[in-house]
Amino acid sequence: MSRRLSTDVRHDDVLSAAVAFHDVARRFGSVQALDGIDLEVKPGEFFGLLGPNGAGKTTLISILAGLVRADRGSVRVMGHDVVDDYREARRLIGVVPQELVFDPFFTVRETLRFQAGYFGVRRPEAWIDEILAHLDLTSKADANMRSLSGGMKRRVLVGQALVHKPPVIVLDEPTAGVDVELRQSLWAFIRRLNREGHTVILTTHYLEEAEALCERIAMLKAGRVVALDTKHNLLSRFSGITVRLSAQRLPQPWYGRVLRQEEGLFVLGLERHAELETLLADLRAEAIAIEDLALAETDLEQVFLRIMHGTAA
Repeated sequence: MSRRLSTDVRHDDVLSAAVAFHDVARRFGSVQALDGIDLEVKPGEFFGLLGPNGAGKTTLISILAGLVRADRGSVRVMGHDVVDDYREARRLIGVVPQELVFDPFFTVRETLRFQAGYFGVRRPEAWIDEILAHLDLTSKADANMRSLSGGMKRRVLVGQALVHKPPVIVLDEPTAGVDVELRQSLWAFIRRLNREGHTVILTTHYLEEAEALCERIAMLKAGRVVALDTKHNLLSRFSGITVRLSAQRLPQPWYGRVLRQEEGLFVLGLERHAELETLLADLRAEAIAIEDLALAETDLEQVFLRIMHGTAA
């Protein structure tokens, strides 16, 4: 029989943002990692933070977690400033980092018990047992951390982030290198926590995950927010068709519509089906052979590519 997670999440009725970034900037040498980020995440929201490598996602999360100081701006968690009220702000969030960081000398249970101790959690055993059960780690509770597979280590990182029952959960590429079965059970657990009131902030390169899970999405590029809207509005705004075309080349005017290109494969974004007829006519006019062609409705991946390539309408 499934047990309900007793996470005891409460939100102040007057609280407008679980997490708020206001004019956040950070430079590393000559690199402007963040350039004036204004962003708010609502209590209980499942929020996606997307962007290519180097967009500033991990820097933003590091500032939220108190690991990096912003050059300017402010960050608040449930109304608590991450600098001026660091202790309370840190208590309110649980961060699952991108890197697999663990102590090789402890078992899984010891790792979770020590993490609970860092936050002053008394008698954490019952909650640790629930975490182990819902992350399918019960059989590994007494196993040494260094003996676990990469996917199992990542599950322990999730457990560490949850052991002090934070109302805000931050997941930085949590399923990188995790197999499909582990990924599905992990998301089932995170969905349950979100339904029970936890605010979830997710960064991921698996855009199908963001599309399936997130209610609202921000896209970062070169340290700036270039898109911020609900998933529904983003998909509606960029409605159209995606063409996956295998050919040696394209007629020159069509290269401006290419979203992604690999050897012999072009992915193009079209606004209407009539443009497909024009594309085919141009291919025939230049005697370019079509090796394969497939059509699909625009999904979040295509929206992301259009925005990153600057082809947004």
